[in-house]
Amino acid sequence: MNMANKSFWKDSEILECVSVVPEVPNTATFSFRSPSGAYFDYKPGQFVTLEIPAPDQPGGVVHRTYTISSSPSRPGLLAVTVKAQEGSIGTRWMLDNLKPGMRMKAMGPAGVFTNADSKASKYLFISAGSGITPMMSMTTYMWDEGHDLDIVFINCAKRPSEIIFKQGLERMASRTPGLDLKFVVEEPDLYSPWTGYEGQFNQLMLGLMAQDYLDREVYCCGPEPFMQAVREALTGLGFNMDNYFQESFGAPVKTEAEQPDLDDVIPDDESKAEIHFTSSDVTIKVPETETVLAAARSSGLNIPSGCTFGVCGTCKVKKTKGEVHMVHNGGISEEDVEDGFILACCSHPIGQVEIEC
Repeated sequence: MNMANKSFWKDSEILECVSVVPEVPNTATFSFRSPSGAYFDYKPGQFVTLEIPAPDQPGGVVHRTYTISSSPSRPGLLAVTVKAQEGSIGTRWMLDNLKPGMRMKAMGPAGVFTNADSKASKYLFISAGSGITPMMSMTTYMWDEGHDLDIVFINCAKRPSEIIFKQGLERMASRTPGLDLKFVVEEPDLYSPWTGYEGQFNQLMLGLMAQDYLDREVYCCGPEPFMQAVREALTGLGFNMDNYFQESFGAPVKTEAEQPDLDDVIPDDESKAEIHFTSSDVTIKVPETETVLAAARSSGLNIPSGCTFGVCGTCKVKKTKGEVHMVHNGGISEEDVEDGFILACCSHPIGQVEIEC
């Protein structure tokens, strides 16, 4: 493509909507062009901020940030894929009112969530819901640029009918062995059999989907509880978090300096924890990376166990004091956790801990 004589779009120019494509329920892709014919220059994974009419709001407008779902390898159009959540104002207005030919103000592009400058050769993209949009942009860009793809692409959704871009991704994957798609749903659609992964994304799924995850650069996008679960799964498996990057559903950051510090609790092999098994009146000091189950066994105590992967729930014990870092795979309910129970096989003690055993 000869771009020598083309100018690039600046956000002082209003965008014109040229197409609206429904995706899944309450979700659509809006494509825009520059009325002057300028090209769009951005990195895959970056976002734009749209000024959206909102008559009931102060000033009559709201500003909403959306990741660009199109690829910079196709610079004539800029697309955003938006999903209306309960109580949304700007996105709901777009879905109900924005039509081809209408114009709106946009600011950007901006953002640091991109693999454009990465030197990695193997990627793991993990997303939930509309968090798939930056992953779609990065994947399409690498595809268009002729990269030798090695991507494990994981997306989690409520139901199969709510997986955004499923058909487009499957078309790309059918033309290269380097795009490995994995979809996880909470429940199947009614009267429609689902043969893929089902449930909440967890460590076991990660190990099955990408056995070489330690060798990959990880990009994650979704609600904060989802991303925290992903971070905990990775840290629990010994992943080097220097190779982990994330973008939030909240307010995407514009610069590296604005990146939030991830204050997740990560067990440290150099730090010691003290576990007091109250029923046996045994106290032992162990590294934080030791599990409660392993500590009990080393002290001659018997905590019944089964899978040792946080699935079966056999090793459930009551924690009466202190904190543990627990990454389980569905073997304990939220109600049990609130009541102080832990799974000994996948709980790492932090500081001083008391366990009924």
